[in-house]
Amino acid sequence: MPFVEWLGTWPGAVLLQRSGTAYLFVNAAHIVSIGLLIGGILPLDLRLAGLLRGVPLSVIGPFLSRSAAIGLALAVVTGLWLFTVKPREYLANEAFLWKMALLALALVNIAVQHRNHHYRLALDGGAVHRSVQLVAGCSAMLWLAVLVAGRWVGFL
Repeated sequence: MPFVEWLGTWPGAVLLQRSGTAYLFVNAAHIVSIGLLIGGILPLDLRLAGLLRGVPLSVIGPFLSRSAAIGLALAVVTGLWLFTVKPREYLANEAFLWKMALLALALVNIAVQHRNHHYRLALDGGAVHRSVQLVAGCSAMLWLAVLVAGRWVGFL
């Protein structure tokens, strides 16, 4: 595991290991990023699944999708940075491994949704196909599961 050992010694990891203030800010940025991700993806998924009505998808869909994408990108960057503080411990943490597996499934789910031509039609104002509803429902459940698993990491 030389790469894992190296991760724990790169300058960014050492900064967080030695500075409680730096760790605090990166951790806070991770939480804000997750909020942006979940705050974008859940309303979009609920709207696509047919549980929320009122605002046309063509109006809110692109905004919520971009918001969630920015949150995801920032959460991945800050999460990787936090991981480097104790990489060996995280790789031995069952909750962390569950979180990573659920995150992988959630990312595959995104790819499935975005490759579905019915999804693009729905965002353009067309009818929401049943396949889009199903994938959106899975997305909501997966992202909530990733969130819960992430909270679980600190308890193991």
